[in-house]
Amino acid sequence: MVTFIIDQLAYFSTHFIGNYGYFAVVVLMALESANIPIPSEIIMPFAGFLVTKGDLNLFWVVMAGVFGNWVGSALSYCLGAYGGRPLVDKYGKYVRMSHHHLDIAEKWFNKYGDASVFFGRMLPIVRTFISFPAGLAKMNFTKFSIYTILGALPFCYLMGWLGFKMGENWEDLRKYFHYADYVVVAAIIVLIGYYIFRKKSKSHK
Repeated sequence: MVTFIIDQLAYFSTHFIGNYGYFAVVVLMALESANIPIPSEIIMPFAGFLVTKGDLNLFWVVMAGVFGNWVGSALSYCLGAYGGRPLVDKYGKYVRMSHHHLDIAEKWFNKYGDASVFFGRMLPIVRTFISFPAGLAKMNFTKFSIYTILGALPFCYLMGWLGFKMGENWEDLRKYFHYADYVVVAAIIVLIGYYIFRKKSKSHK
């Protein structure tokens, strides 16, 4: 059932982008970042594929993805800041925002603080829901926006670039995204470990 839903969303997303280009990328990435389960791993690679056909430009594809990511994230942030947990209890089921997913994002935010908004953009599940706990915590919105944009930029570029390089075989990337997530998680763990090591070294000095 889940696979069927994802396939239908992928079908809708590709046709929407094919018809409306950058505007569709902005809308779809905004929805994905606002906790609507539309796979960005389909949106950006397909847009990258359209670059190979001359329909779109890679730079503007990435910019559209980043802007859409920020718009949706800002909306999710506001929902967390002004609606809080009661909003999830009442309406979360309609957008598949489960308490389990929100708990994962909230624990990540509580553990790593503001920096999790940046790193969380590259993680499965977390990247979709991290803005909500940031809103709950009333994180400074300017700082939140900067971290969101900086975190979304490499992710959108990588997904768009891979679609561009794969060409008509862009959909073959779907089977590898699961493993790519592990690579990103490992890289983030290394960066966090290095950050903690540096912090402890400075405190000892």
